[in-house]
Amino acid sequence: MVLYRTVWILEDPMEAAKAAPQKYSRRVRPRGRLNIEEKLAEEYLRTLGIGSVVHEPDGKQPPDFLVDRRIAVEVRRLNQNHVVGDGYEGLETARFRLTRQMRTLLLSEGPSEKGISWFVCHNFERPIPEWKELRLALSNYLRRFREVHTSLTADVIHATISHGFEIELRRAGNRHSTFFVPGGSIDENSGGWALQETQKNLRICIEEKSRKTAPLRNRYPEWWLIFIDRVGFGVDPCDHELFRRHLQFDHDWNKIIILNPQNPCHAPFELETSPYPEQ
Repeated sequence: MVLYRTVWILEDPMEAAKAAPQKYSRRVRPRGRLNIEEKLAEEYLRTLGIGSVVHEPDGKQPPDFLVDRRIAVEVRRLNQNHVVGDGYEGLETARFRLTRQMRTLLLSEGPSEKGISWFVCHNFERPIPEWKELRLALSNYLRRFREVHTSLTADVIHATISHGFEIELRRAGNRHSTFFVPGGSIDENSGGWALQETQKNLRICIEEKSRKTAPLRNRYPEWWLIFIDRVGFGVDPCDHELFRRHLQFDHDWNKIIILNPQNPCHAPFELETSPYPEQ
């Protein structure tokens, strides 16, 4: 039984070097197109064989699906969150933003020198420094590094740029077009005990979806909430009993289901609708 899961966020350096900064630009999803979480949920719903599965029956408002013309289904990514002001933000939001900013900065530092390049990975924890200040500190460090890199004998250099933000420079063995090549990143706030993180973030996500759907609940007789689990990547069958004991929430959903994004139809986990009896 594995309860601990550390999330390492790493990228293929070769692919990172080729990718353009706009890869992470935000795009509005066209009306009617399913996102990845909805595709996985739809796959699961169709295997139930309980009736038709219609995406966005009421347009761009809840529910995400209507099953058998009576079951409203909302879908959400179950992710790790942290407090921002009086609300919450998914950890991946800041990570994507910082990755995009780092990529743009590194690729703007110019071409390689005589075939020499360095991979740059970053390691961060929250609160993340303001990008304006971080960018200045990074630019100054990278400029000084470039001036002295020919005298370095080490192939790996670690540097603390500011509180909560470090970089690792690793000499590249192959030829690259830019001197600094975007590497990967490690989010120190991610990971942790799977059960504890699931419990914490499930509560946040349930409350968010309940508020969003409250004005619309009278439209359909039954409401389900499906989570695509990006925290623990599903609940192993051997852990179902343990999770049922500890995942108890007051809620007004007829069903709350957790799916593994890697195999949404295998061993779905359904929360108990009433408190689990103590032994």
